[in-house]
Amino acid sequence: MVFLLTGACTAPAPAVPLAPHVTAPTAATTVLDTDDPVALAVAVSAALYATAPVVVLSAAGDQAGQAAAGAIAERIGAPLLLTPVDGDAPGVRAELSRLDATALLTLDDGAARWVSATDGSIKIITDESALPAVTAPGRRPSVLVLAQDSPTQLAATTTARASGADVLVVPGADPRLAPAPVRRPERVLALGPEFGTPDVLDRRLAVAATGVQLPGGGQVLFPGRRMVALYGHPGAPAMGVLGEQDVAGAVRRAQALAAEYQPLVGEPVVPAFEIITTVADRVPGPDGDYSAESSVEELRPWVDAARDAGVYVVLDLQPGRTDFLTQARRYEELLAQPHVGLALDPEWRLAPLQRHGAQIGSVGADEVNAVVTWLADLTRDRVLPQKLLMVHQFRLAMIAGRERLDTSRDELAVVVHADGFGTMQLKFDTWNTLHQAEPPGIHWGWKNFYDEDSPMLTPAQTVAIGPAPPVFVSFQ
Repeated sequence: MVFLLTGACTAPAPAVPLAPHVTAPTAATTVLDTDDPVALAVAVSAALYATAPVVVLSAAGDQAGQAAAGAIAERIGAPLLLTPVDGDAPGVRAELSRLDATALLTLDDGAARWVSATDGSIKIITDESALPAVTAPGRRPSVLVLAQDSPTQLAATTTARASGADVLVVPGADPRLAPAPVRRPERVLALGPEFGTPDVLDRRLAVAATGVQLPGGGQVLFPGRRMVALYGHPGAPAMGVLGEQDVAGAVRRAQALAAEYQPLVGEPVVPAFEIITTVADRVPGPDGDYSAESSVEELRPWVDAARDAGVYVVLDLQPGRTDFLTQARRYEELLAQPHVGLALDPEWRLAPLQRHGAQIGSVGADEVNAVVTWLADLTRDRVLPQKLLMVHQFRLAMIAGRERLDTSRDELAVVVHADGFGTMQLKFDTWNTLHQAEPPGIHWGWKNFYDEDSPMLTPAQTVAIGPAPPVFVSFQ
């Protein structure tokens, strides 16, 4: 018997695709505090990649080139680094070495020359079809990269997406400004010092994750909205227009007033109540402080109706001989609601032995700052959207040491409210005086008086007030 032996050549095994190894920042929240596009691209690569056999390179300043190269980088899961416009970039060379890159794709002749001159050990590829097979990382929802809408971050966000991380472009570098609730994953990487410190960003992320909205939308008060308010005390028409009708009528009147302003500005105009919550009194009262305090239960129907109608509420304090913080603490239950802010009226803050009507009251910056700290801590601890703190003023002496007002607390929007009345010349003289040496970081308010102003400004005249238009306009 004859056996026929046959043999066949074995085909070479296909090449195993190259694969980058991704990683994540070690801290739960990391902020990369550079705006330089070359350095930022390197920093994101270092944060999200352990190794990358293939790296894509483009020239800094060439947005079209970065977009073309970035599309390839995302497709193959490779970092996108930038060559500098001028000079050397040792950080880029060091990152190529750290990544253990063996091939570099560049569509830019200048970038190819740059890498050839700095590292001859890396294979330079100028045609995507010549790339080795590469397996891109899968999506990693455990890593969120917060970016800004800036062309300088194109390479950095490309690298983040290529690594599988989720990328969210955040308006104003504040997640509270995002149009939808921001999911908080295991690791967050923020691009640029504008996001603040990791602690600040953590607090903002906690608020953003709740999705709780202010009247008019969003979680940050200003800029982005105006408020138009009825001022007064419920059931007391002589103290302001808010008390001229019941709560349902006041809601309708505030809404109608805000509607007069809406066509004149580009942002939402939110109706508001400024409720005189503690009323300056000529008699000392049971507690001897010359201030009649409303109870929480008396105010609750107004606060609840305002919430249901999309009306913001400001609780106004006229404390007499007690201090603002002592009175503010009485209303913690109401201030814990997202749509409720606080106003301090130094005109009615008495020193010992003083009486209302005998002089105009005043307050020191330290007392106001104590309220700032307490209210900001309350807002932070309750994970609330930004809250309004307003301080009334029509004479500089009403707030001693005003230049020291604390406007640093991110949880609050601080407004100085010019509430003088009289002729337009007198009102604008007051307005201009208050703007002298104004504290940094404040917003401005204005009050129109139906009976005492001569004449009262129209809506168009009010929104035209400068140099910065008032964000809060109240009517008495």
